Amino acid sequence: MSYRSQALVEYQRAGLTEATKYGALAWVSGKGLFHQAGDDVLCYGRSTAKPLHMKVFAQELAPVLPWAQKALSVASHNAEPFQLKAIKEILASAKHKHVKTPATMPLRLDPKIHKSPNRWYHPCSGEHSAILRGCALKSWNLESYRSLQHPFHQTFLKYVQSVLGATWQAQYTARDGCGLATVSLTLSELALLFANLVREKDQDWIWEAMANYPQYVGGRNRLDTTIMQSCEGKVLAKEGADGLLGLAIQHPDHPQGLGVMIKLAHGTDNQAMWYIARGILGSLGWSLPLPAALFRQNPKLASEIVPPFLRERLAKLAMRDLSHELDDIFKE
Repeated sequence: MSYRSQALVEYQRAGLTEATKYGALAWVSGKGLFHQAGDDVLCYGRSTAKPLHMKVFAQELAPVLPWAQKALSVASHNAEPFQLKAIKEILASAKHKHVKTPATMPLRLDPKIHKSPNRWYHPCSGEHSAILRGCALKSWNLESYRSLQHPFHQTFLKYVQSVLGATWQAQYTARDGCGLATVSLTLSELALLFANLVREKDQDWIWEAMANYPQYVGGRNRLDTTIMQSCEGKVLAKEGADGLLGLAIQHPDHPQGLGVMIKLAHGTDNQAMWYIARGILGSLGWSLPLPAALFRQNPKLASEIVPPFLRERLAKLAMRDLSHELDDIFKE
């Protein structure tokens, strides 16, 4: 399925564009879409849906999981040692056999630690373990927790309908890389669900766990972790394959919650997404560290990534400028 993309960021060298990163995005305030760039893309929610999945077990897991493990239940983690230790404590060892994440190498490989593929290294192992803990507490079947007919998936769909409307139905359903079901949603629907996370922030532990323990949600050098560490508990961020970033933003100009969902047309691209997130959050008043430097290129953000009334602020944001390095070449 094709859709109309918008140029979101360009990489320029001495004023000439060398690369353009395309995509689409949606901004929702409360329950209303008020800005978009590109089409309202239909895509799988993938790992951006993890905070929504945990709505199914919010009540059951509240008294039994420590905060770090709660954060790992919505994580796409790096499999760093502190994360792995906490993940394995979510379930009693006798129930570890039920975790069905595929054996993989981790997202951030450390050859000193990670020697061969392992199911715990999979970025979704924390979520799978928390789902199983929740299923046990609800007396649901553990063996079939990935099934479309399982109460977990069916209850998740009901939660989505409670936010988007009773008539909502997923147009497409597929098996995610971890084996759980992933459903299709438009960018505006995903943004609305993230705006709703703001409205529900005091109803359960999900906001507090992610905002206060961001190092467990992603890990070292991860965009979603860095965003939450930089935004003083006012922003939840969740990355998702392939090329998704969801932002749930508590902002005084949006008392009913602000949700922003970004989709890169070419898939996962941490550096491009980092620049886009820096532009969006910077225009709203937060400072996000710059990503790794482009080599003698200058990033230029499209003004369309933010609504018109924020474009003056966006234009004033400092991006990296390495054009002076060209002078050294011409002097050689």
